[in-house]
Amino acid sequence: MEQRAWRTLVSLTTRLPAALDTQLQRESGITHFEYFVMTLLSEEPGHRLQLSELAQKANASLSRLSHVVSKLERLGWAQRVTVTGRRGAQAVLTDAGFRKVTEAAPGYLETVRGLVFDGLDKEQTRQLLELGETLMTQLEKGMARGIGRSGRPMSHIDSELRENR
Repeated sequence: MEQRAWRTLVSLTTRLPAALDTQLQRESGITHFEYFVMTLLSEEPGHRLQLSELAQKANASLSRLSHVVSKLERLGWAQRVTVTGRRGAQAVLTDAGFRKVTEAAPGYLETVRGLVFDGLDKEQTRQLLELGETLMTQLEKGMARGIGRSGRPMSHIDSELRENR
Protein backbone atom coordinates (compact mmCIF):
# COMPACT_ATOMS: atom_id res chain seq x y z
CA MET A 1 0.00 0.00 0.00
CA GLU A 2 2.88 2.37 0.79
CA GLN A 3 4.32 1.96 -2.72
CA ARG A 4 0.91 2.58 -4.34
CA ALA A 5 0.35 5.67 -2.19
CA TRP A 6 3.83 6.94 -3.06
CA ARG A 7 3.34 6.43 -6.78
CA THR A 8 0.00 8.21 -6.63
CA LEU A 9 1.63 11.16 -4.85
CA VAL A 10 4.47 11.26 -7.39
CA SER A 11 1.97 11.18 -10.23
CA LEU A 12 -0.05 14.00 -8.69
CA THR A 13 2.99 16.17 -7.95
CA THR A 14 4.29 15.84 -11.50
CA ARG A 15 1.09 15.91 -13.56
CA LEU A 16 -0.75 18.72 -11.75
CA PRO A 17 2.02 21.34 -12.11
CA ALA A 18 2.44 20.35 -15.77
CA ALA A 19 -1.29 20.80 -16.41
CA LEU A 20 -1.27 24.18 -14.64
CA ASP A 21 1.79 25.25 -16.64
CA THR A 22 0.07 24.25 -19.88
CA GLN A 23 -3.07 26.24 -19.07
CA LEU A 24 -1.21 29.34 -17.89
CA GLN A 25 1.21 29.36 -20.80
CA ARG A 26 -1.61 28.87 -23.33
CA GLU A 27 -3.92 31.50 -21.85
CA SER A 28 -1.50 34.00 -20.27
CA GLY A 29 2.01 33.31 -21.55
CA ILE A 30 3.43 32.62 -18.07
CA THR A 31 4.53 29.55 -16.15
CA HIS A 32 2.87 28.30 -13.01
CA PHE A 33 5.89 29.34 -10.93
CA GLU A 34 5.90 32.86 -12.43
CA TYR A 35 2.19 33.15 -11.67
CA PHE A 36 2.77 31.91 -8.11
CA VAL A 37 5.57 34.43 -7.51
CA MET A 38 3.47 37.29 -8.86
CA THR A 39 0.49 36.16 -6.78
CA LEU A 40 2.62 36.13 -3.62
CA LEU A 41 3.82 39.67 -4.38
CA SER A 42 0.27 40.84 -5.19
CA GLU A 43 -0.86 39.81 -1.69
CA GLU A 44 1.84 41.80 0.12
CA PRO A 45 1.51 45.44 1.26
CA GLY A 46 2.94 47.61 -1.50
CA HIS A 47 3.24 44.46 -3.65
CA ARG A 48 6.81 44.03 -2.42
CA LEU A 49 8.82 41.50 -0.48
CA GLN A 50 12.43 40.85 0.43
CA LEU A 51 13.86 38.38 -2.11
CA SER A 52 14.92 35.94 0.61
CA GLU A 53 11.45 35.98 2.17
CA LEU A 54 9.81 35.62 -1.24
CA ALA A 55 12.03 32.61 -1.98
CA GLN A 56 10.94 31.01 1.28
CA LYS A 57 7.24 31.64 0.60
CA ALA A 58 7.61 30.34 -2.96
CA ASN A 59 9.43 27.20 -1.76
CA ALA A 60 12.30 28.04 -4.07
CA SER A 61 16.03 28.56 -3.87
CA LEU A 62 17.18 32.16 -3.96
CA SER A 63 18.94 31.33 -7.23
CA ARG A 64 15.75 30.04 -8.91
CA LEU A 65 13.73 32.95 -7.62
CA SER A 66 16.34 35.45 -8.78
CA HIS A 67 16.20 33.95 -12.27
CA VAL A 68 12.40 34.27 -12.37
CA VAL A 69 12.45 37.84 -11.01
CA SER A 70 14.97 38.73 -13.73
CA LYS A 71 12.57 37.37 -16.35
CA LEU A 72 9.65 39.26 -14.79
CA GLU A 73 11.79 42.42 -14.85
CA ARG A 74 12.51 41.96 -18.58
CA LEU A 75 8.77 41.65 -19.17
CA GLY A 76 8.03 44.75 -17.11
CA TRP A 77 6.04 42.85 -14.49
CA ALA A 78 8.45 43.23 -11.56
CA GLN A 79 11.50 45.15 -10.49
CA ARG A 80 14.21 44.84 -7.87
CA VAL A 81 14.56 47.62 -5.36
CA THR A 82 17.40 48.06 -2.90
CA VAL A 83 16.24 49.46 0.44
CA THR A 84 18.74 51.58 2.34
CA GLY A 85 19.76 49.97 5.60
CA ARG A 86 18.49 46.50 4.65
CA ARG A 87 20.45 43.57 3.33
CA GLY A 88 19.45 42.23 -0.04
CA ALA A 89 16.90 43.54 -2.47
CA GLN A 90 13.15 43.50 -2.64
CA ALA A 91 11.04 42.25 -5.51
CA VAL A 92 8.25 44.67 -6.38
CA LEU A 93 5.30 43.78 -8.58
CA THR A 94 4.71 46.57 -11.10
CA ASP A 95 1.26 47.81 -12.07
CA ALA A 96 1.61 45.83 -15.32
CA GLY A 97 2.53 42.73 -13.29
CA PHE A 98 -0.48 43.21 -11.06
CA ARG A 99 -2.73 43.47 -14.13
CA LYS A 100 -1.13 40.33 -15.58
CA VAL A 101 -1.70 38.22 -12.47
CA THR A 102 -5.25 39.61 -12.08
CA GLU A 103 -6.07 38.76 -15.71
CA ALA A 104 -4.62 35.24 -15.35
CA ALA A 105 -6.42 34.47 -12.07
CA PRO A 106 -9.90 33.49 -13.37
CA GLY A 107 -8.56 30.89 -15.83
CA TYR A 108 -6.11 29.59 -13.26
CA LEU A 109 -8.78 29.20 -10.58
CA GLU A 110 -11.14 27.51 -13.04
CA THR A 111 -8.37 25.05 -13.93
CA VAL A 112 -7.53 24.33 -10.27
CA ARG A 113 -11.18 23.70 -9.50
CA GLY A 114 -11.64 21.52 -12.58
CA LEU A 115 -8.52 19.46 -11.92
CA VAL A 116 -8.80 19.16 -8.13
CA PHE A 117 -11.66 20.60 -6.12
CA ASP A 118 -14.63 19.70 -8.33
CA GLY A 119 -13.88 16.05 -7.50
CA LEU A 120 -13.89 16.59 -3.73
CA ASP A 121 -16.64 17.30 -1.22
CA LYS A 122 -16.09 19.61 1.78
CA GLU A 123 -14.94 16.80 4.05
CA GLN A 124 -12.43 15.55 1.48
CA THR A 125 -11.15 19.11 1.01
CA ARG A 126 -10.67 19.38 4.78
CA GLN A 127 -8.85 16.03 4.76
CA LEU A 128 -6.67 17.17 1.86
CA LEU A 129 -5.72 20.28 3.81
CA GLU A 130 -4.93 18.25 6.92
CA LEU A 131 -2.93 15.64 5.02
CA GLY A 132 -1.06 18.31 3.06
CA GLU A 133 -0.10 20.13 6.27
CA THR A 134 1.04 16.84 7.83
CA LEU A 135 3.14 16.01 4.76
CA MET A 136 4.71 19.48 4.74
CA THR A 137 5.60 19.13 8.43
CA GLN A 138 7.22 15.75 7.74
CA LEU A 139 9.07 17.17 4.75
CA GLU A 140 10.46 20.01 6.86
CA LYS A 141 11.51 17.58 9.62
CA GLY A 142 13.24 15.30 7.15
CA MET A 143 15.02 18.16 5.42
CA ALA A 144 16.14 19.53 8.79
CA ARG A 145 17.77 16.11 9.39
CA GLY A 146 19.54 16.42 6.03
CA ILE A 147 17.32 14.08 4.02
CA GLY A 148 16.92 15.26 0.44
CA ARG A 149 19.87 17.63 0.60
CA SER A 150 23.18 17.29 -1.17
CA GLY A 151 25.89 15.43 0.68
CA ARG A 152 23.58 12.89 2.36
CA PRO A 153 24.13 9.33 1.09
CA MET A 154 21.05 7.60 -0.34
CA SER A 155 21.89 4.40 1.56
CA HIS A 156 21.07 6.25 4.78
CA ILE A 157 17.66 7.26 3.40
CA ASP A 158 16.96 3.72 2.18
CA SER A 159 17.69 2.27 5.63
CA GLU A 160 15.38 4.85 7.25
CA LEU A 161 12.56 3.86 4.88
CA ARG A 162 13.07 0.16 5.74
CA GLU A 163 13.04 0.95 9.47
CA ASN A 164 9.75 2.89 9.23
CA ARG A 165 7.74 0.17 7.47
